[in-house]
Amino acid sequence: MKIIQANGGVLTNFEVLSFLRSRGVTVDPMGCLGAVAPSECKVFDYLVHTAACTQTRESINEFMKQSEKFKLAKAEKLNLINMRPSNSAETYSIIEQCDERMGEGIEELVKVVVGILPPPQPQPTEQEDEADG
Repeated sequence: MKIIQANGGVLTNFEVLSFLRSRGVTVDPMGCLGAVAPSECKVFDYLVHTAACTQTRESINEFMKQSEKFKLAKAEKLNLINMRPSNSAETYSIIEQCDERMGEGIEELVKVVVGILPPPQPQPTEQEDEADG
């Protein structure tokens, strides 16, 4: 792999997941042999269990449009996309000086996040895994 532009910008987890899929990374450990690095397989395995797995480019673009009115920093938008908070308590840890900057608007921001960005897929429980196996 050749680096064309070092530190050219930040990527969402969705973009990293899309890149790994384009390189042929799969959940199957045997599918990761040879063509990709073991670290890429581990990153992929992590990302398929996050909100990035269900997101689309359209939903991210729509969120970026809808979030303009909140005057968020790029890093805050990135973290909101990656972490997809579903309540105001989770959002407070992402937005710097949330009380002063957002006030009552925090609930509206949470509604935008929940309404536009899809939730992660539910993870199978241990009981379901045992029943399948």
